[in-house]
Amino acid sequence: MAALPQLRHWIAVPLLAAVLIAAAGLALRFIPALTASDMAVDAELSHDHTPPLTGIALFINVVFSPPGGVVMIAALCLYLLLVRRSPVNAVATGMVAAGGWVSSELFKVVVARHRPDSTALFNPLIPEPGTDSFPSGHTALAAALAIAIFLLARGTRWQRTAVVLGVLLVVAVALSRIYLGVHYPTDVVASFLTAATGAAFVTGLWNRFGLAMLGRIPFLAKLGPVPAPQA
Repeated sequence: MAALPQLRHWIAVPLLAAVLIAAAGLALRFIPALTASDMAVDAELSHDHTPPLTGIALFINVVFSPPGGVVMIAALCLYLLLVRRSPVNAVATGMVAAGGWVSSELFKVVVARHRPDSTALFNPLIPEPGTDSFPSGHTALAAALAIAIFLLARGTRWQRTAVVLGVLLVVAVALSRIYLGVHYPTDVVASFLTAATGAAFVTGLWNRFGLAMLGRIPFLAKLGPVPAPQA
């Protein structure tokens, strides 16, 4: 992962995408008809809860929570650093995963969309009031991890497996958030876009400054090879 695939205009394109995503989020927040359509999906699903699906959704809720995200990203990076002895892969993977995930938090602040009203649900499982509905942080975390792991597996025999498992994981997390009634469908769709936007910016940032940054941390070379940046 010394060099990652990147957009030609890796600053301008993510910036434009961020503006469009924020505009869409604000439209969803201030146009009641759009939220009503979203809410209808959550309300319908709240009639169809079953113990197995509820158990899976609640498990995902814990694993892909903010503390869970920190643990998963840290564990993956430490594995790559200490077991695989690859400082480059460890730092690059961590940056892409964290960048794609944390970007969702910026949109939450800008858009400040209210969470689905739990009183309108037939069976609210974990009511979560607040103005941090858009986008879904859990789904953004899953998407960011899927992107980072795909980049890690790119060009190896694990590439196709990473794509299939990544897609299944992201879809499962997205559906679980709607099933629990804590996000609207448009929130989870936006999460895919925010994670991709954040990851696109981070890949360009990594290619420009990553190896030079690692070269200034001498002890990393003791854990594995750190190639010099190309001129």
